[in-house]
Amino acid sequence: MHIDTVPNRGSRPAYLLRESYREGARVRKRTLANLSSLSDEQIQAIRAVLRGESVGPLTSRFEVLSSRLHGPAQAVRVAMSRLGFAGLLAARPSAERDRVCAMVAARIIAPHTKLATTRWWHTTTLAEDFGVEDASEDQLYAAMDWLLARQDALQKKLAARHLSAGALVLYDLSSSYFEGHTCPLAKRGYSRDRKPGTLQVNYGLLTDARGCPVAIAVHEGNVSDSQTVLAEVKRLREDFDIEHMVLVGDRGMISSKAIAAIRDTEAVSWITALKSVSIRALIAQGHLQLGLFDERNLFELSSPEYPSERLVACRNPQRAKLRAHKREDLLAATERNLEKIRVRVNGAKLTGADAIGLAVGKVISQYNVAKHFALVIGATSFTFARKHDSIAAEALLDGIYIIRTSVPSAQMDAPQCVRSYKALSTVERAFRSLKSVDLKIRPIHHRLADRVRAHILLCMLAYYVEWHMREAWRELMFADTDQHAKATRDPVAPAVRSEAALKKVSRHTLDDGTPAHSFATMLAELATIVRNTCRTPDAGPHAPTFDVLTSPSPKQARAIELLQQIQM
Repeated sequence: MHIDTVPNRGSRPAYLLRESYREGARVRKRTLANLSSLSDEQIQAIRAVLRGESVGPLTSRFEVLSSRLHGPAQAVRVAMSRLGFAGLLAARPSAERDRVCAMVAARIIAPHTKLATTRWWHTTTLAEDFGVEDASEDQLYAAMDWLLARQDALQKKLAARHLSAGALVLYDLSSSYFEGHTCPLAKRGYSRDRKPGTLQVNYGLLTDARGCPVAIAVHEGNVSDSQTVLAEVKRLREDFDIEHMVLVGDRGMISSKAIAAIRDTEAVSWITALKSVSIRALIAQGHLQLGLFDERNLFELSSPEYPSERLVACRNPQRAKLRAHKREDLLAATERNLEKIRVRVNGAKLTGADAIGLAVGKVISQYNVAKHFALVIGATSFTFARKHDSIAAEALLDGIYIIRTSVPSAQMDAPQCVRSYKALSTVERAFRSLKSVDLKIRPIHHRLADRVRAHILLCMLAYYVEWHMREAWRELMFADTDQHAKATRDPVAPAVRSEAALKKVSRHTLDDGTPAHSFATMLAELATIVRNTCRTPDAGPHAPTFDVLTSPSPKQARAIELLQQIQM
């Protein structure tokens, strides 16, 4: 006997229980029953019985012993495999290499302390797939020491992969606050985390023109930006064997002092920007004529103060409006605070020039507009007023910035110089991801200097893998897939997303109607893929087990497929 499926136009097909019989030399069928009223599950069960299979409740066939998160670990492992990540660490397999790979994967999926990581990854398939089920906290620390000893060789491989002669190299410095006071790297310095008074650890990140990380260096917390530049230039030339390069850094990074030293280094060009005080000097000397911005938003100029250099002046009207609006808000907020002090002085609640000056000092620099106020402090009086000339002089520079470069025009035209400088935003994006969004490099708890260096290197390697995953998942995320437009659009005007990207942002969905994702929610989407470990019920603790993976949805299958296509 068997079940025949009979199509029924646009309706549900008819299901007929039939048997075959022979009539002479011909084989005929007879219908025994019409099963169309049964559910699909019941029909499938009857088919199983007809095939000789035993049918019963699912729980009587096998039991689930454990269910572990698999999707995110699978995605990261596929990406690391495509990148040849293990080979970057060491050519030969070892327990230390496996542990570093596992720590990098864990940092992407769920950043924790090393002790918490050894507790967490057993709830996923990460520990099993990377072969680190028995790894202890001390073994992870030992693997970090192993990694740090290979940092130079590792970064040289990354440089060979992503940097070439004449390549554009982006460099920036950031910092993170330190928990504790015993690490020799932790010093009081400028806090980019807005935690003044805390100990800092600085680290400089080198990337290629796309923002893909290549190398990272850790410095004491009181080291200034410009002090690290020459060391990076030396490393690029001597350690990475890059003879010709274009180094891009912000105006605080590539300072005039650093430029004077770089000039003595052959085949190293640079791109940076002028500070506002230098721009005012150019205006006062007549080298920068603001009237030229009436017809264009970008032009080149020259000045005897910058011999053998190119200056590219830019003006962004939208940025000028935002700057003017922000300045007015800050001035108004400062006035409100100063008015409160004046009311106290007039009411004789605050007297004495020293006491009044102390109160004024606490608020006048809060919003960095002290230079725009004239203050008169007496023993029983206090007045203030705006310096309109100072405000007007600053307003002249609203939206104006000047790119300073040694790159010849034959090698790079003015618009491309501006685009190259603005590419530093990709390094800033990397710092955001490293510090807070995904990888959570901070706060730093390690006591030993080398452990701090190894921790930051681990985070950089995690971002290296994540960067490639983000690039591969652009079509599934809110990201713009049209990256080629960056090379042709107006470099001064605000960046404009493509129509496809704007649709994703406004609708929060892709073209197929499924949700668009961020990197974090894409990993969460994959988290519904689990690995179930099963066995026959009541078979005893030593009975063999087998694994069953959740069948991926079309979106999940596409995500894994895109990772399998990663290009280095």
